[in-house]
Amino acid sequence: MPGKVFAVVVTIITLAIVYCVIAHVWWMPVDISAHGPNIDHQIEETLFGAGTLFIAGQLVLAALAFLYGDSKGARRMKSFPGGAKPLIIFACVVVGIEILVLSSIGAKAWGSVYFTQPESNSERIDVQAGQFAFYFRYPGPDGKFGPLHPELINEGSQNMFGLDTDHDADSKDDIVTAELAIPVNKPILLTLHSKDVGHSFDVRELRIQQDFVPGIVIPVHFTALQTGRFEIVCTQLCGLGHYNMKAYLNVMSEADFDSWLKQQALAQ
Repeated sequence: MPGKVFAVVVTIITLAIVYCVIAHVWWMPVDISAHGPNIDHQIEETLFGAGTLFIAGQLVLAALAFLYGDSKGARRMKSFPGGAKPLIIFACVVVGIEILVLSSIGAKAWGSVYFTQPESNSERIDVQAGQFAFYFRYPGPDGKFGPLHPELINEGSQNMFGLDTDHDADSKDDIVTAELAIPVNKPILLTLHSKDVGHSFDVRELRIQQDFVPGIVIPVHFTALQTGRFEIVCTQLCGLGHYNMKAYLNVMSEADFDSWLKQQALAQ
């Protein structure tokens, strides 16, 4: 491809990408979480910083191709003083500064999700991931979770969490569902654990993506500010059925949630 044609193509592609980002084409879904604005702001700052370097790099590439890319009639490029080493050092310094700045700015957004304590009145829900489904456990009227016994997990008898209801009193009224229902405007504390391999809890509208690590209980807390039904997906390749591993988050009013929880208790 002639250098001038290549330069024009690179410029057009760069401008098209810039337009898509500025116009929010293929953008994130609506944010429904209290911590979401911090996450969105961090993403926009990252795109601005990285995008500025991207545009500059592509335009420099287009300019060099336009001036020196043709085999005939092109200007001859002079050797850069000191060779390529100064350019490489300059690029490393610029990219390093960008990473440090974005990391320091993003620490606040990260900390708002992972380094703050959940509120004392949070609705506690236990979440288990396994090939290839999510299950959710709510404490019953006693407000206590029964202990887990992994050796008792039996999908055939629908004992997804390994509860010993015959011997553990706190387990008798635990409520297990395949759907995550929560009240709107109330703090939620999830405890995530996997029964087999690595999985992920991803709800784009909550701006949360957290991996499950086998053998480790991972807490995640948030507050949903809008009612609706949203998809929960696994974003870690966890086996042949990974593509179909999903559940749904149902954010409802306090009254509807209480009614839903009573119905689930009766269905156990």
